[in-house]
Amino acid sequence: MNARPLVPVSSDPDMPTVLTPAMLLTQKVDIMLPPAGEYDLKDLYCKQWKQVQVLADVFWKRWRQEYLVLIQPRRKWHADKPNLSEGDVVLLRDTQVRRNEWPVGVVVNAIPSKVCKVDVRVNRQGTQREYSRPVSEVVLLVKGE
Repeated sequence: MNARPLVPVSSDPDMPTVLTPAMLLTQKVDIMLPPAGEYDLKDLYCKQWKQVQVLADVFWKRWRQEYLVLIQPRRKWHADKPNLSEGDVVLLRDTQVRRNEWPVGVVVNAIPSKVCKVDVRVNRQGTQREYSRPVSEVVLLVKGE
């Protein structure tokens, strides 16, 4: 049970070990034999401390990169969405009015920059007005040709 992999098994030769519950509990991949030769007890503890720290760092790095991404997948930005372009029909978001009162407009000009902006022409009560808004403040309704 403790040898069951927590993450999908990789065929990557650089990652020969698989994250398992036993590795989580003992922080060891295999049973470690004591080093060969004669050592002072003080030296063994110092080397063992460094080895434990390295093992812990490797474990937590793999834990974050391999396991945590599996238990909480990101829901945003997995699918590419086309950019807004001229002729698209959009809603202009307005936090001061209810959603059913947001004005509908047509994109006149798309301005690519660090913060992508669009110029939108809105026809309200017989008069045409043009607004410049960031892309995050508009909702695409119909993609233009």
